[in-house]
Amino acid sequence: MIHLGTIGTAIAPDSMDVRAAAERLGVDPVFVDDKLGTRNLPRLASGMGTADLASAAVRDALSRWAGDPRQIRVLVVCTQSPHGEGLPHTAAIVQQQTGLGLDVAAFDISLGCSGYVYGLAVVEGMLRSTGGHGVLVTADPYSRMIDPDDRDTALLFGDAATATILGSDGEWCLGARRFATDGAGASALERRGGRFRMAGRQVFNFAATRVPEQVISLLREEGLGVGDIDLWALHQGSKFIVETIAQRLGAPADRVPVLLDRTGNTVSSSIPLILREHLDRADLQRILISGFGVGLSWASMLLERCQEPA
Repeated sequence: MIHLGTIGTAIAPDSMDVRAAAERLGVDPVFVDDKLGTRNLPRLASGMGTADLASAAVRDALSRWAGDPRQIRVLVVCTQSPHGEGLPHTAAIVQQQTGLGLDVAAFDISLGCSGYVYGLAVVEGMLRSTGGHGVLVTADPYSRMIDPDDRDTALLFGDAATATILGSDGEWCLGARRFATDGAGASALERRGGRFRMAGRQVFNFAATRVPEQVISLLREEGLGVGDIDLWALHQGSKFIVETIAQRLGAPADRVPVLLDRTGNTVSSSIPLILREHLDRADLQRILISGFGVGLSWASMLLERCQEPA
């Protein structure tokens, strides 16, 4: 069985004051506090690219991991904001920057806010054939394609990366999962003319409807109820989206972390940023993770504390 282990993180070094930007754009600060939940948005420094941020997260994970980096056989980078012009692939650059061996299968997958859940399944599948350990990297610095005058996106997205080590050791096992896609709604989140565009109301309606449906179906098929979940790691689309999904699920607010005030919406990195803060808690036995967004795509997975010896 493949286990989830150490998580490394890297937060972009520069930042944007959301209140100051909201005042410039004429956005009500009450809306920012109550609906978005953002305060400071990390931003890539000048001259820094996606691979640089991703590599920092990998180095952080390796520094926290007790294993041997020579055991890494798979490196998957989940991004829709690739390094440079996207060729070569970002994972190849990260492999070189982090000093991983030549016997590493390194490649990118293009997914947005559901990407962490999809990525875990991809690395899990690869490790069943390669053996050893794998690293799932999430790095999607949207700031490079956001219009600073776009009220729908400029106050929401932050730049961060994470690196999750998976293998035969670790305290958490990957459990049941569900994946879904509705390409008919793809235009709600897209890049046009080099700029990212989002139809906020459409995205909210999608997330508030589809995500609870999928999660409840998953729990029922596993013979579980809402009360059996100790932590809900939901993609941090916005404060209002997270709170709405939690309410529709009937999940207790104290089991649903909201981290947007620190990092904003970090796309595929938002779920592992939550996990990094909570996985060491002794009181947790079962976690539900769910990501949703670009595609439209959504995916949910159970993480359960492993019972067999790691």
